[in-house]
Amino acid sequence: MKFQIKNESKRRIRMHMSVYRMSYVQADTLQYFLTELSCVNQVKVNDQTCDVTVYYSGEKADRQDMLKKLQTFHYEDVEVPEHFIQNSGRALNAEYQDKLVWNVAFHYARKWFLPAPLNACYNTVAAIPYVVKGLKCLCNRKIEVPVLDGTAIGVSVIRGDYATAGSVMFLLGIGEILEEWTHKKSVGDLARSMSLHVEKVWMKQDETEVLTDSSKIQKGDRIVVHMGNVIPFDGTVTEGEGMVNQASLTGESVAVRKSSGAGVFAGTVLEEGELTIQVTAIGGGSRYEQVVKMIEESEKLKSGLESKAEHLADRLVPWTLGGTALTYLLTRNVTRTLSVLMVDFSCALKMAMPISVLYAIHEAGTHHITVKGGKFLEAVAEADTIVFDKTGTLTKAKPTVVKVVSFDGRSEDELLRIAACLEEHFPHSMAKAVVHAAQERGLEHEEMHSRVEYVVAHGISSSVEDKKVIIGSYHFVFEDEKTVIPEDKREILENLPQEYSHLYMAIEGKLSAVICIEDPLRPEAADVIRELKKAGISKVVMMTGDNEHTAKAIAEKVGIDEFYAEVLPGDKAKFVEKEKAAGRKVIMTGDGINDSPALSASDAGIAISDGAELAREIADITISADDLYQILILKQISDRLMRRIRKNYHSIVGINSTLIALGVFGIIQPTTSALMHNTSTLLISLGSMRKLL
Repeated sequence: MKFQIKNESKRRIRMHMSVYRMSYVQADTLQYFLTELSCVNQVKVNDQTCDVTVYYSGEKADRQDMLKKLQTFHYEDVEVPEHFIQNSGRALNAEYQDKLVWNVAFHYARKWFLPAPLNACYNTVAAIPYVVKGLKCLCNRKIEVPVLDGTAIGVSVIRGDYATAGSVMFLLGIGEILEEWTHKKSVGDLARSMSLHVEKVWMKQDETEVLTDSSKIQKGDRIVVHMGNVIPFDGTVTEGEGMVNQASLTGESVAVRKSSGAGVFAGTVLEEGELTIQVTAIGGGSRYEQVVKMIEESEKLKSGLESKAEHLADRLVPWTLGGTALTYLLTRNVTRTLSVLMVDFSCALKMAMPISVLYAIHEAGTHHITVKGGKFLEAVAEADTIVFDKTGTLTKAKPTVVKVVSFDGRSEDELLRIAACLEEHFPHSMAKAVVHAAQERGLEHEEMHSRVEYVVAHGISSSVEDKKVIIGSYHFVFEDEKTVIPEDKREILENLPQEYSHLYMAIEGKLSAVICIEDPLRPEAADVIRELKKAGISKVVMMTGDNEHTAKAIAEKVGIDEFYAEVLPGDKAKFVEKEKAAGRKVIMTGDGINDSPALSASDAGIAISDGAELAREIADITISADDLYQILILKQISDRLMRRIRKNYHSIVGINSTLIALGVFGIIQPTTSALMHNTSTLLISLGSMRKLL
């Protein structure tokens, strides 16, 4: 494809594509193609101007490679997932832009060119639905916004003031379009960020499990889902039994038992057991629609302040009607009375508050932070305690194997190969370190073990060549499983370097290997904790299953107030519950299956994006694994959102009270009152769309 580079700055390039026009599908295809390039961070494609803006990693070679690939780009050569085009949001934006333009053009064309009698007839007919809606509200014994709208428009028509009635209906229509557009766009953006991104799955071929790209899975294929992993496709269980957490779709946190013949859904997580599933639906469309439905229906979307604003809005309607009646009784002036009626506190409160929350969630998404509702942003803003897991959270997400100490005469490579074969089924950072070390040494392994059993926070149990193999923590291997240490190797075990984390592996009840893993501290950890304390977090706690010596060293380096070593998942959750009972607001941050109970118990649970799927699904917020500074960004967004909501509330009350006063004293006419009220509502709502940072 031919293109021209219009302008360029550091890590950003804007190009004009040399085409006459670009359809929505073509724009989405080009966006997908560029997004899939490894060097590209963000892409914006404007289908109307045919301009493309690309943000990329700063290497010169990456830029050249991207431009070279773009030159050879053809729409028909790119296979775009169906759900990507269906849910891109491009058609939605065009639909509402057209609605907006058509409404404005029709209103002014009718006003300027339609004869006055016909205009009066049109406004009278158009007023009927508003009046009927208001009457229905009264019949249901509710005095809410439709009553105000119906009364204002109806009284204007009865008085013969068709221009005022027409203007009010026009402004209400524009407001509804903007509100609906903003809400759908924000929900769509949020749903896309929450949709599944599962790259690899275990596909069952005969009796062997093969790690396969999820894009290659077809309907009818059988996949195996291990404990702690997300279910990537809708399907039917053909083998196995397990407990499935469906909170991401139903909001219900209690896991549901699934066995042969039961249906399972994409995005749910297997908490216990192992399932073989026959795929019945591929692609992310169904998952996307389910997430949209969940977002739109769930009370999770609403922060406490937002809900209070909505309830207050409904409670203010009777007062507005009462003020209208009082104004008429005191002044006997219909014009002044209508001026009060045209002003509606609830309209602005109900429009501006949700938009503020949705845009805060959207802005968090631009920083690679996924937030599942405004409630959790409010919890982060109010939090005074934060609890950190150690491994993969305060320490780097990619620990590395330093050495393998053999205790049974087998070679290091052979022991590492066995360990990797077991560990590759589980998404913990320690497990990934073992698998990565085996890959680096070129140690290939077939599925040489039987069914793998994962014991939460302890380790893994399986059998290789009919011999029982376990791998995990000291507590699991020696205390629970009563593993025997060879007499001549006790000194080696006692003198293992304490600066490393240790994974113990036993075969047939005898210690075979200790894998020493370096788990370096994140360089930004100390700064982040220091800044969190400045931002109002008064208590910082670290809880880890690691030993006391390692935990103490980490705590001293990063400035932790309290630390707890060798804790179990239940201990973390109990600590969170105890803090909440003491009246504190608690944030929990973790990445593993063992962190899930505490993530669920906290006021706001934050999961690391490359941690266990179960942790990510249960958590209220997910941050990328790049650095912990995103927690500070999240805190800043949350604090500023709460300030914006309070500011919006004061602005709405102040502006509308002033308009009512001006109307009562006859300074402004009803049309002016309606125009200024609707204009201020739109301006406050548009102001709520501004970036918080």
